[in-house]
Amino acid sequence: MTRFALVGFGFRAAAFHRVAQALPELECVGAVVREPRPLPVSAYSDLRECVSSARPDFVVTAVPRAANPGVIAGAVELGLPVLAETPPAPDRAGLRSLWTTAGPSGLVQVAEQYLLMPSHAARLAAVQSGIIGTPTQVHVSSTQQYHAISLIRGMLAVGHDPATVRAVRTVAPLLDPLDRAGWTDAAEPKPATTTIATLDFSDGRSAVYEFTTNQTRNLLRSRRLLVRGTHGELSNDEIVHMPAPRTITRTALIRRQSGHDLDLNGFDTETITLGEKVLHRNPYVGHRLNDDEIATAALLDAMAAWVRGEGPPPYPLAEGSQDHLLALAVEEAAETGQEVTTAAGNWPPPAHT
Repeated sequence: MTRFALVGFGFRAAAFHRVAQALPELECVGAVVREPRPLPVSAYSDLRECVSSARPDFVVTAVPRAANPGVIAGAVELGLPVLAETPPAPDRAGLRSLWTTAGPSGLVQVAEQYLLMPSHAARLAAVQSGIIGTPTQVHVSSTQQYHAISLIRGMLAVGHDPATVRAVRTVAPLLDPLDRAGWTDAAEPKPATTTIATLDFSDGRSAVYEFTTNQTRNLLRSRRLLVRGTHGELSNDEIVHMPAPRTITRTALIRRQSGHDLDLNGFDTETITLGEKVLHRNPYVGHRLNDDEIATAALLDAMAAWVRGEGPPPYPLAEGSQDHLLALAVEEAAETGQEVTTAAGNWPPPAHT
């Protein structure tokens, strides 16, 4: 049994706790909160007390972004591995300062889950199979900032390369029927901001970032992921490519979802396939997890395996920092109307790894 503690117990921390209950080899042993209140786990007033009493193997931070660097640094000071909620720091100066403080320890991972969601994991597997050749452009319109950048970087495999960023913003009315709390019952549209940016990584590799206010939850706006390659493209859940000379084929990514019609196995995601190839298999069948919960479970399992020395680091601080560095460049370009060029990410690996 691998034990972890939470720092904070808001929306995201509660999600980590809920998902952990489906993982037989993982146990949440406590939470650090600012004000005592009833929780489903033992509550502690500070991290040092939690570590001394609950003896977690790692901590998950889920606190406001301004507080995140201090919490991460405090855990590193105690020699404790950290899974830090996104983003690890609020701005460029914060990212650099956090890297100086915590980067050399090699103890910090970032809780970036989007590439672990079944649909995105299947799409990434398809792209990495070479079916569309070498990926050259990614268009993401679904989620915001560092999450979208993670998808872009993952699909393009650009690492920490520099990028030239241009961006514009527009405002238009949009009905907002859903938010984090559920149905809003809103009757009238309200102003919504759309940010559109291009990122040029050179060598023929580029990306388009598009996000409208609350698009992650607003079901009146579709979500799109387009990956273009030298030999075809992936558009959401369909791939067009040339399997033979003078032959163009469209092949769908098919999700096997149990629980429909007379399927009495219960509602669950089982597999996502491309023809006969299984691109993603749900490791948590039977727990009825949604896609975000499946990704969170995979992230927690990967973190636990890494802490035990049984697996690779799930998403190192350098990767989360690079995601947010580019996201900040998008915001700056949109705010100023000026082109922004980022330098290559300077996140050297820890000396002991």
